[in-house]
Amino acid sequence: MTKITLLINCNDQSGIIAAVTNFIANNNGNIVYIDQHVDREQDIFFMRLESEFEQFNMTAFKANFKSVLADKFKMKWRIYDTEDVPNMAIFVSKYDHCLYDILGRYNSGELFVKIPFIISNHNDLKPIADSFNIPFYHIPVTKDTKKEAETKQLELLKKHNVNFIVLARYMQIVSNRLIDVYPNKIINIHHSFLPAFVGAKPYHSAYKRGVKIIGATSHYVTEDLDAGPIIEQDVERVSHTHSIEDLIAKGRDLEKIVLANAIKLHLKRKVMVFNNKTVIFS
Repeated sequence: MTKITLLINCNDQSGIIAAVTNFIANNNGNIVYIDQHVDREQDIFFMRLESEFEQFNMTAFKANFKSVLADKFKMKWRIYDTEDVPNMAIFVSKYDHCLYDILGRYNSGELFVKIPFIISNHNDLKPIADSFNIPFYHIPVTKDTKKEAETKQLELLKKHNVNFIVLARYMQIVSNRLIDVYPNKIINIHHSFLPAFVGAKPYHSAYKRGVKIIGATSHYVTEDLDAGPIIEQDVERVSHTHSIEDLIAKGRDLEKIVLANAIKLHLKRKVMVFNNKTVIFS
């Protein structure tokens, strides 16, 4: 039994759902999940469909789908075999909370993914990688060596056939060299004080202002810093009784959960991006 996930977007028009479901039925497939959304402002149709086949040829299916449906409706579409396990690279710096959380979930089998390596611009977190038996590459990044560092990163990513990247508190700006190779495939996590409280100590600034809500945001990386399509967010209320240390601890908890949820949504092919906005299917 082969199970596929099909993602479609195109201009909204009559007959798309019927055409797609009939195509699956005519190819002896059984639909086990289907969801769709229409963006009325942009008049764009989105669909996510899961289907099972007793006999399945991916190459033939793609060619047939393109000629029968995709060309007719001018679709942008992607198809995935749900048994294919993607390769996920992790980039980190010195903060360890997100890395520990990801590796703990990975080690328990919660994440359907392979982690071929971890890259860091510092050596501090190498013992964590070693404890989980995951290769660790220390690639320092300075203003003068950034281009060279990215070349090494790209070589590793290509060598290990990495499908997407997770920045688990990687405190470096990712340039277009990586973004162009991995469009909407680099997941970042940060606090949700932006753009109100920028800089190295946002929780200290927020504490001085007496904020009442803290949060975390996970998004895809784009050329615009911390302004990419949002995958997941969460918040927690705080009050004057909480210290700076309380805010930092709560913020780190939120970052771990939000990043993990974003990774899961990406792995399950539940995220579609259109014009810097995401459609997240249930």
